[in-house]
Amino acid sequence: MNHRTTSAPWVRGVARGLTWVNTRHPWSHNDHFHGWLLRRLPRRRRTVLDVGCGRGALVSLLADRFDRVDGIDADPATAAWTAARFAADGRVRIRELAFADVRPPDGLDGYDAITMVAVLHHLDLVPALEHARELLAPGGRLLVVGLARVATRRDVAVDLVSAVANPVVGFVKHPRVVRAALPDGAPPVSRPAAGCEPPVVLRDAAVTFDEVVRAARSVLPGARLRRRLFFRYTLEWTAPQ
Repeated sequence: MNHRTTSAPWVRGVARGLTWVNTRHPWSHNDHFHGWLLRRLPRRRRTVLDVGCGRGALVSLLADRFDRVDGIDADPATAAWTAARFAADGRVRIRELAFADVRPPDGLDGYDAITMVAVLHHLDLVPALEHARELLAPGGRLLVVGLARVATRRDVAVDLVSAVANPVVGFVKHPRVVRAALPDGAPPVSRPAAGCEPPVVLRDAAVTFDEVVRAARSVLPGARLRRRLFFRYTLEWTAPQ
């Protein structure tokens, strides 16, 4: 069920109420899963690739855990901004680069970890999984936090629970009200000031969770996937030794 297109007044009313709360107690669904990623890093930590690194929130955490961090982003403005942020950090290299053009790190047999947070739905699913498999060193780990299109009753149920729980988590993570909230009924948007952080590039997911599962099991035997609250799923796969 899409609350933006449904004709049911009560659904639209509840959705507006939740949006009103969420804009006043905002929090990042993507950052929420950083702990999950960090707990699943491999023991060998020479080099890691963060695909779609954005403004570098995860890169900064990985830099304390790996000898080298490669971050890539296909958006020129984002890549330039993040490269400037880490310009003085010799452990980090940020590039404007498509994932399909990434090659294994020089002098190594592959990356010890590849991370993707809210990125896989921007890519061609099967080729992206195949390329990630090729880039990993033996024993390397692919860790994905992804978005999927809602298609089944189970998807709807998980999203409904997420929608109700979202403001509760917002109160816990961000108890102080954001005073510069948008007018009532206005949709949340990204509005960075000139010279500050670049806007986030957004895209709705076209592939369902079940389709991701089928593709992953075909390309990455033994991959573990789970639906998660807060409109995400996780994928974990370790390359054979």
